[in-house]
This record gives sequence, structure tokens and C-alpha cells, in this order.
Amino acid sequence: MNGRQWRTTIAAAQAGDRRALDELVEGWLPLVYNIVGRALNGHADVDDVVQETMLRAVDNLGTLRDPDSFRSWLVAIAMRQIRDRARRRTSESLADDAAQEATDFAELTVLRLQLEGQRREVAEAVRWLDDEDRQLLSLWWLEVAGELTRRELAAAVGISRQHTAVRVQRMKARLEAARGIVRALDSSCPELRELTARWDGRPDSVWRKRLARHIRGCRHCAAPGETVVPAERLLVGLALVPIPVGFTLSLALGGKTAVAATTAATGVGWSAKVVAALTKPAVAMTAGATIVAGGAYVVTQPDSRPPKAAAPPTASSTSRPKAPSPTAALSPSPSPSKTRKDLYGTVVDAVDRAPDPNARPVDLPRRPESGLTSTGGPKAVMQHRGDSVTLSGQGYVLVRWQISPKSRPGAVVMPAWTGLKGKLFHVASGGGRRMDDTFAENADGYTSGMGGPRVGYAVLPTGTQQMWQNEYFYVDGTVTLTQNERGGDYGLIVFPSNREAVTKDVMTGPAQGAIRYGLVRDTGDDTAPIPQYVTRSTPADASTVRQKSLLTGWSRGPGPP
Repeated sequence: MNGRQWRTTIAAAQAGDRRALDELVEGWLPLVYNIVGRALNGHADVDDVVQETMLRAVDNLGTLRDPDSFRSWLVAIAMRQIRDRARRRTSESLADDAAQEATDFAELTVLRLQLEGQRREVAEAVRWLDDEDRQLLSLWWLEVAGELTRRELAAAVGISRQHTAVRVQRMKARLEAARGIVRALDSSCPELRELTARWDGRPDSVWRKRLARHIRGCRHCAAPGETVVPAERLLVGLALVPIPVGFTLSLALGGKTAVAATTAATGVGWSAKVVAALTKPAVAMTAGATIVAGGAYVVTQPDSRPPKAAAPPTASSTSRPKAPSPTAALSPSPSPSKTRKDLYGTVVDAVDRAPDPNARPVDLPRRPESGLTSTGGPKAVMQHRGDSVTLSGQGYVLVRWQISPKSRPGAVVMPAWTGLKGKLFHVASGGGRRMDDTFAENADGYTSGMGGPRVGYAVLPTGTQQMWQNEYFYVDGTVTLTQNERGGDYGLIVFPSNREAVTKDVMTGPAQGAIRYGLVRDTGDDTAPIPQYVTRSTPADASTVRQKSLLTGWSRGPGPP
């Protein structure tokens, strides 16, 4: 989401709304972390630079005249902090620097986004770039992924767009040369093995030149062996690298305590506001702990085990709930600002684990079916961003997922239910499989419905419950479903249905050719779950419905707003 779409939140934060400030910090921290992390390649200083960036942004938010320029303004602050850090450390010795190295960002990118093939090669090639190129790459990578515009990139670097284009081309050329080094080191060239016998494995400019010189003169290493895909095509749609477990955001920066930072602010400064909102205790920004607006905190236990190679990644794969029961995710605590009588339903807002394949679901409760009309007719096919269908009446509807990483892998912007009048429930999941159920790789390179190592993966927003092939909902009123595709490629087919068809689907189990039985989520009353991305408002662009859940900072209560 760009600065323009955050205008209301930014304006509220400038006016002193603490919840808006919470939301602003939580919403933009991942972008800042990715810029700084990639620019510094995961150095131990990343935490300090990220925190200093966020503190300066909060301190100076009142000086921002145009909320639409917030993103470029924030990125420019991050780049200044990166350059300031580079100037401060010029006197450090190489030995001291080596001692402070953390897990580099290339490794985090590969592991957390589960990159394979040439995407993995691009991430690993970053290690061979100089600091200046890496800083530019940290912005260009996000431009290609759709998180920044070229105007914002140029503003952050502090040069014209024309000059930026020249610098990006030069950086890309050096990145391609670095990719050649990565490929060569993975090869079986005997001369290269002899050349690197005394190399300690740490990329540096001396070895980069030696290896590049060898590659240019070696017929074995110079041959790519397969078509080399341009880096920008590989990076399109990639998700942001999730903030790692253990990352802590607090205001004890630069030797200053939170109290000192507050005192330094004049009047009721933004430091004071962010201290009140984000400390007591400090906010642990991890894959399993995050801010909830208003100073509440939701903590889940992250799964520390690395994902299996064949399993498709999700942005929330490191924050699975502790309880394995699928029903455990259906009852998040209601917002303390609202009472149960004001709400209906619960938000399915966590990644529940797949049930046992042979576990038959409970009976689907009966709900009135007076009839459901669809503006898309009996079969609405939505393949492009902006496609929508409006459902009216009282009855069941099937939403069938078709995810296509082979066309374009990466971050999935989930569909949104908007303009709700009445009630909407998520009643069952079926189709014989969850989309992340693995199977033997097929001819197209898929190992699950979410993709595979050869074709890439579709990556869900943090906190999103893994969808099944068929998802069933019950409408009692009117609501519009909109396809919000950007990044990861997917399609939806929407069919008005009925209880009999839903029951038949979810009761189809492994013995009948499916991977697993379905799952009934309906409780039969108003405590049944509702979809995550639903609102009673009618935004001009449905993709602006927040791609957040309660576990990742959604400030509303369990019922739709």
C-alpha cells in the first residue's frame, strides 16, 4: 500500500491519535527492515538503523506536509541512516566488522521466502556487491517487487531519475556478474576448485575480481547451462522478507533510554506518544509477536523448525499457533473496546494446521436457503484484478481457488468482501485438499497447489489462513467479492451452491481419491467464523481492504466493521 492510501492514518497520527501511530509504525516497519537489511546485508547494525529510522520518522511526523509523500519521505530517512552508519564505521577494522556479522540478508531471503533456482542465485549474488551497489539494490529490488516507484527510488538516492536509471543499469551489470560467480562456484570446474582452495568463503572485492577474471577465460564456467532470466523478471511479485524472530523494536536507541527519548521531545512529542504505545513492555516484532493498535499485544509461539523443501512457503509459516486443533484458530479474544452483543462471528485469523486426512468432519449445520443471486450468473470467473461479483439473498456460495505461480509467483493480495449488508460466514473448506498439501512433482513443476521449487510459490500475507481448493461461505444479505491480484497470479471461480453440495464435497475423503476430508467450520449460529478480509464499507479500490489479521495488528474486534 502506498502513502496515498495511508493518508487518513497518517493524518490521524499527526493529529495525535495513538492508535493511528501504532498502525503506522507496525504497517511500515517491514518495508524499512527490508531496505536496511538488504543494504547492510544483515549486519548486526540492522536493528539499530531500523530503530533509529522509525524513531526519526515518528519524531518528525508533524513536519510532513503532504501525507501522499509519506513512503518516499520514510525511505529517504532510512537511506540517510544507512549512509550515516557507513560514515560512522569507516574507522572500524575488518576484524571487528567480521565479529559483528549476523545472518546475512541473502540467507534470510533464501530461507524465509524459500527461493529456488535462479531466484536463489540472485539473492546469493548480493553478497558480492559493494556497499554502494547494495544500497541501491535494496531500493531497486523493492521497486521491481512493486513496493516502491522509480520516483521514490530517485528521491531516496537524492539524484534525478535520469541519473538513477544510469546507476541502476550499472548496478544490474555488476549483479549479473555476481550471479555468474555464484553459478561458477556451484559448478564442477577443476580449475576453479584449485583457484579457491585457499579462499575462506567470505565474499570480498579481491576474490570477486579473481573469480570474474577466471570465469571470463574459462569455457566451462562461462557457459550458463540454461537460459539466464533477467533479475527483474525473477523479482517481480516477491514478498517482503518477514521480520525475523527475535527482532525487537524499542526506543532505547543510541544509548538513550525510552525516558530520555521522551524527555528530549518538546511538549507532547511523538517520542512520548510512541513510548506510551510501543513500550511497557517493549514490542517484540517477530514472526509470532506484533503490535495490536491501542497498546495490546498478541503473542504466538513460532515454529522454529525449517520448512520442508517441498512445502510451499507462506508469510506466516513461522508463526503457527501452538495448538494443532483447526478449531483453535476460530475464537480469538474479542476487542476489549466492544462487547459480544455488538458482534457476530469470529475472524479466522491464524494459520490452522491441516486436519488428519482421514478425519471425517462434523455435520454441517442447517441454515435457511431462500435463494442466492449472483451478478456473475451460475459461474463467475474472476481472473484479473478488479473483477468482482455481488451476491444477494440467503444461501451458500463456493469460491474455488486457482493459483498460478508458473505464470507469476510471489506475494498474493487476497480477495476482499466489501459492501456487506447483513451477515457473512465462512462455513466449510473442501475440494479434497488444502492448497499447501504436497504431492509428487508433476510435469508442470508443481509440488502443491501453492507452487513448487521449479515454478516458484504463491506467498500469503502474514496471518492468513491457508485456503483449500474449495472454500464455502454463507450469505445472509448482500456482499461483493473482488479479485485483488497483484504479484502472485491467481483466479477465482464463484458458484452459488447449496448445503447438499457442500456436505457432499467435504465428506469426500482419501478413499475416494482426495488427499483429505474437508473441514466444517460452521457452528450453526452467529459465533461461526467470518472471512478475514471483509468490510461493510465500499472502497473505490477493494485491494485497499487491509491485508491484516488480528495476529498481525488488525485493530478491530472479531466482527466485520
